[in-house]
Amino acid sequence: MYIYLTSGTPEFMEKVRKKHSKEKMFVLHGSGNSVLLHETEGKTVFATPRKFEVIDSVNALEQKGYFVLNNIPVSDEGRPIFEKRFLNRARTIEQEPGFIAFRLLRPIKSDTYIVLTQWTGPHSFEAWKNSKNFTDAHTKQDATPGVKKQNIFNAASYITTYSGKVSDEK
Repeated sequence: MYIYLTSGTPEFMEKVRKKHSKEKMFVLHGSGNSVLLHETEGKTVFATPRKFEVIDSVNALEQKGYFVLNNIPVSDEGRPIFEKRFLNRARTIEQEPGFIAFRLLRPIKSDTYIVLTQWTGPHSFEAWKNSKNFTDAHTKQDATPGVKKQNIFNAASYITTYSGKVSDEK
């Protein structure tokens, strides 16, 4: 499975999605831009997309709610370590109220992984961020005795957020 991302005006992204209505495409509206996400086993219709391989997923994405993309630049040497940590995660996020879906995206032609989570709304995401499960998931050390801890990141991670539709959550 692959995910392709392209950005543009909200109107153009909606036009492309409607033109390819048989494809799994989702328009994500952010502050200042919109992103069209295409999830497929095949090729994309986008001319110059950002390309990712889906290496872990939970549930189906939906054209609604609140999308959080945690963009994490990882060194070439750190890729196996990063992926192992995520693939062996506790998976407690999946029981969080308001959780809809998850994707771990391995970049193709880039160093920036994306951890994509979908929520019913921003309040669900904030509740997760303030939970004990979040703290536990982000403080676990993958320490191997006698091995020096290495920095596997090329730069600081950053989060981008988008809305799929006006949230029903209050």
